[in-house]
Amino acid sequence: MGHKYDVPRLWTEQMGRVVDTQNELAKDAYVTGQSLEDMRQAYRTERAFWNEGGPSVAVVTDYNAPTRYGQVRVRYYRPTAEDTLPLIVYMHGGGWVIGDVDTHDRIARTLCHLTGAAVVSIDYTLAPDAQFPRQIHECVDVVTHIRDNAEKWSIDPEDISFAGDSAGANMAVATMLMMRDEGTLSSVRTMLLFYGAYGLKDSMSMRLLGGSWDGLTEEDYAYYLGQYLPDLADVDDPYFNILRNDFSHGIPPSYVVAAGLDPLRDDSRTLAEILTLCSVPHLFHEVDGVIHGFLHHSKMLDQTMEVLSEAANFYTDHPLHP
Repeated sequence: MGHKYDVPRLWTEQMGRVVDTQNELAKDAYVTGQSLEDMRQAYRTERAFWNEGGPSVAVVTDYNAPTRYGQVRVRYYRPTAEDTLPLIVYMHGGGWVIGDVDTHDRIARTLCHLTGAAVVSIDYTLAPDAQFPRQIHECVDVVTHIRDNAEKWSIDPEDISFAGDSAGANMAVATMLMMRDEGTLSSVRTMLLFYGAYGLKDSMSMRLLGGSWDGLTEEDYAYYLGQYLPDLADVDDPYFNILRNDFSHGIPPSYVVAAGLDPLRDDSRTLAEILTLCSVPHLFHEVDGVIHGFLHHSKMLDQTMEVLSEAANFYTDHPLHP
């Protein structure tokens, strides 16, 4: 679709080294032309390197949570085995088609370490094995189950936050909105949203950015949407098209991150502008010189830890019960 920027010329030196490493790690890189299993396995293989190391936390355990569709695995992180803690619910990215709690383990673990909150990462059913809105229902049911069993989980059922990256950021907002609209969640502490897809069908960043380096060409994005959405009309459903919602009430303080060289960049810009117009407290940070998915790269990219630390500071600066 028209002219594209020479993105490799624009990214930072560290980002370039990350891409070189990524290419070395994934000789059989995950691409949308592969079979689903080959694509998912290639993604897991490449992400394994980026999940090595990072901070340790006191508790990391997998648990099966009941949902209306059956059990869904979650990974539960705690910075301490003692005390009743606030909870951050994390939804992983991967275009709704790839990824799991393993591929995003270091991100969730780091958030747990930096915020001092318990973190639950949800291993929702991937598309097209299941399609929208099932994944949102699964996340709603997991949050409901944990809140209903708050004593067992040692969390404060009223001090809940939502976080996610890429497709997971879309799902994090959708889950919060669905619970708000159903009246099952009276208060939310924060949302921590990293380079999400929020519903734009076209934008300047979509026209000018995206390529083999981030797996987000126009054809790639169309593929992911086609796997997740059973009907083209679902692109206008408010639990997918986040930007169509009413943000004038029930929206918590939000930390919104965009990657400067991301075709989804303008989704985050637009969400931040809506939050401004609706007087929702928020912090918008557009990270220059990095591509979509940079949150994985804390082993090599300084800006990743800067963003995760800023997210944690935003979280701690917005207590639910000041």
